[in-house]
Amino acid sequence: MRLRMPRLRAVHPVVRRLGYSPKADGRPDPGEVVWAWVPYEEDASQGKDRPVLVIGTDGDQLLALPLTSKDHDVDQGQEARAGREWMDIGTGAWDVQRRPSEVRLNRVLRLDAGGVRREGAALPEDVFDAVLEAARPYL
Repeated sequence: MRLRMPRLRAVHPVVRRLGYSPKADGRPDPGEVVWAWVPYEEDASQGKDRPVLVIGTDGDQLLALPLTSKDHDVDQGQEARAGREWMDIGTGAWDVQRRPSEVRLNRVLRLDAGGVRREGAALPEDVFDAVLEAARPYL
């Protein structure tokens, strides 16, 4: 009696790509600040629409870091004790009031591209590179 072995399909590993590649094409690309629904850390069933910096892709998902216009320099010690790491990135067209923004370095979000609601603006490449370097320990 001959045993039939299941046919195996080649599985291609998901390639995680990080890097700067913004294109003004309406789709979210690494280097761009876009808006998406972001779940709260305390309760993932709740969240809000907020700007995020797309830093790369992982398969068909976007890798992004959340932004805020709140100045965490004033409560830097408290934020550090809570395990939150922030970096100033300046101002941009993603905020209509042109308030200075900060990016959260140690909270990598995985987003579906279809869930991104609008394109904000692209970061300057040197600022993006500095963010990526500062976030590397958390990636």
